[in-house]
Formats: sequence, C-alpha cells, structure tokens
Amino acid sequence: MTPESATRRSGRADLTVLGVELALIAAAVVVGVVLNRRGVGLYAETAPLYAFWRPHVGWGTPLAVAVAVVVVGWGVRWARTAGWARLLSVGYLAAVAWILSLALIDGWTAGVTERLTNQAEYLHEVHRVTSIPVMLAGFSDRIIDFQPGSWSTHTAGHPPGALLVFVWLDRIGLGGGTAAGLACILIGATMVVSVPATLRRLGAEDAARTVLPFLVLLPGAVWIGSSGDGVFTGVVAAGLALLAARHPAALLTGGLLLGFALYLSYGFVLVGPLALAVLVTRPGRFLPALLIAGTGVVAVVAAFTAAGFWWWEGYQLVVERYYQGWAAERPYSYWVWANLAAMLLSAGLVVGPALRRTIGAAQQAVRRAAPTIPAAGVSRGRRLLAGLRAAARPMVVLPLTAAAAIVAADLSGLSKAEVERIWLPFVVWLLVATAHLPAGARRWWLAGQATTALAVNHLLLTFS
Repeated sequence: MTPESATRRSGRADLTVLGVELALIAAAVVVGVVLNRRGVGLYAETAPLYAFWRPHVGWGTPLAVAVAVVVVGWGVRWARTAGWARLLSVGYLAAVAWILSLALIDGWTAGVTERLTNQAEYLHEVHRVTSIPVMLAGFSDRIIDFQPGSWSTHTAGHPPGALLVFVWLDRIGLGGGTAAGLACILIGATMVVSVPATLRRLGAEDAARTVLPFLVLLPGAVWIGSSGDGVFTGVVAAGLALLAARHPAALLTGGLLLGFALYLSYGFVLVGPLALAVLVTRPGRFLPALLIAGTGVVAVVAAFTAAGFWWWEGYQLVVERYYQGWAAERPYSYWVWANLAAMLLSAGLVVGPALRRTIGAAQQAVRRAAPTIPAAGVSRGRRLLAGLRAAARPMVVLPLTAAAAIVAADLSGLSKAEVERIWLPFVVWLLVATAHLPAGARRWWLAGQATTALAVNHLLLTFS
C-alpha cells in the first residue's frame, strides 16, 4: 500500500468513527426525548446533557466567536514556532478568554455571579462553617439527607476538600458568587499550561505544541467556567504536571496536590492510574519518584484523618446519599451509554478519531519493536512486554489511561448523568490523543471543537 493510499484510508476511518460518534449522540438525544415524555426519571430535560433547551445569544457571543476564529486561524501554526514560555502564557490567556466568553453568552449574572449560589452548591454552605476543625470532624454526620443540618447536594456528594476551597476563598475576602465563578475560570484554565508542560517534561514537546490549541478550545469549557469541577480539573492537572518534574520538591508538591484531590471528589481514586502513567514515562528512576509523591499523598490523607474525616466512611455514606436522590430513579440502562454521548459533547468529536489513531500508533510501536528483540531464549511473554514498553510513550499512555478511567467510572453506575462536567479532569488528558492527528487535518478538527462548544452554549442553558 502506498503512503498516499494509506493516508486516504486512515482519513476514511476517521470519518467512520466520527459518524459513529454522531449516531451515538443522536441516539442519546432521541431516546432521552422518548423517555422524558414517558415520565421516566432521567431528571435531565435535554438528556444526555443536564440543561434546559433555551436558544439564546449574549454579550459573550461575538467574543467567543472571535476567540475561536483567532485560535483556529492562527493557533495551530503559531503553536509550532512560538517560544515555550510565551506559548504557555498566551495559551492560558486564550483559554481564560474562551471560558469567560462562553459564560458571558448567558450574561454576567447568570453566567458567572449566580452559577454557584443555588441551594445545591457549595456556597450555600460556606456561611454555616464557623469553624473548619469542627466542620471536618462532623462532616460525615451531615452527609445523609432528610435530617436536620444535612449538607446541600454538591457538598454532601464530595469529600470536605471541595467545600474547603470555597471556605478558604471566603476567609481571604473572596467570598460570594462572583469570586467563586472567576476562581473556577482562572484555576480551570491552568490545565492549558499543565497538560502541555507534562508532555514536554516527558520528552514529547512536539505533542505538547499540537495539543495546546485543542485544550484552549475545549468544548468542556462550557462547564469549567460554571462549576467546581473547573477547580478540580486545574488541581488534578497541576498535580500530574508536577509528577513529571525531576526535582524532589516538585514530586512532593505533586503528591500533596493529588492527595488533596482525593478530598475534592471520591472519583479521583481513578486519577491513580494516570499518576502511575506519568511516573512510568518520566525520565529517571520510578521507585524513588513514587515514594516521594506517595509521601505527599499520605501526608494529606493523614491530615484529614487526624482532623476527624475518614475517607472510606464518607464514601460509603455518599453512596447511600446518592441513592436517596435522583440516582435511584435514573435508569442505568440509559445512562451507561448516554454518558459517553455527554462526554463526547464535552471532550469534542475529535476524541474518537484521535483515540483510534492513538491505538494504531501503539500497535505499530509494538510491531516495530518485536523484530528487534532476539527470539532465542526469550519467551513470548517477555517479547510482548518489551513491545509494550516500546509503545509506552506519553501521548499513547496518558489518553488511553484516561479513557480507561472514564470507562471504569461509567460502568460503576455512580456517574449517572452530569458527566459532561464530572469527567472534565479526565477529559483534558483524552485530548493528548490529538497529537496523532495528521497536520493537514488539525485546523478542521479544531474548528469542529469550537463549533461544538458554541452550539451547546447557544442552544442550551447549562447547569452545574
């Protein structure tokens, strides 16, 4: 097969995967409409997304379109040649502009100030925390619903670290909905720095430059700017980036951040495989790095436990609380596959073709490595292991590990709906797979990413 025919064949395969993605989304929408009309308890008017149907425009519309045009028109080429520090700085500012402009489509009040002020949100509880030690010691006692003093939905559904973030903001004079909304935007946008920095430290600078524009125009920015999950995304990405560094202090700090992430969301135990993937692919010795980072994680766990919050007890109570609410009625048979459609609308339709190419790259690496391994005296298992090591490149391992974490979360049944925001900390690592897209197609895929975000934000009124 000639290179030209192979390229055409690969392009057709990408379009086939794109067709499957569109069919999945269409099926999730149609079945969601049918189930909602039958009164099935989806509790999502515009399933598979948690939102309301409300076509609208706003002050952010021209701003968002302008950001998209600039990034699509010049971002891919510029990212290839810009100085590294300048690239990260401009990339971060572009991500902030993108997230904020999308939020402003709903207006400053609805898009920023009031996003985190409703009864289900963390800010509803901030004024009730008069003592942080007392709150931590008694946190688990208030997880179960329908009792005096029960936490609000989002506070009860997460470990106390999530509430602590907004309590700390309030204590330093940044209380209220506006400060909280801007914090989500500013912290969430740091993933545009953290993910490329991780790749560069792992020896994949070309991949980092390719991926950055896709992170800037992430469709999930619709939710980064309107939920605590934006903060969670930034914290997890920064922790993983620090694990890729060589200095022991950076490793320890990364461990501390990832340890704290365990107290932002119970689901972040699934960040563990991503952390191991970073440590395995980083230069240097694996075991000392693991011990240093692990020390940071253990220190955070010990601190919360000493303060009176036992993670495992909180998790068990959260599962009980989960089934006291909508989860008891939301059908697993629908959400187990419709969740994936919601994820595609958050990650963007580029994910399917990019992951297909990533898997192909891994297979090719294994095949190329096999002939270089002497057959004499080497078992088939060892030859396979050597081939897998050859395929263990960051732009292969990281997105595939993130995909595996998402599948695990989906099958657990503890993520029925609203995954377009819940899975954001994993979605940004899925986009590492875009490093495998052919150069000539990247701008088109990037335009598709921007179009997805603009369509969702203009047609729907999303909620956190």
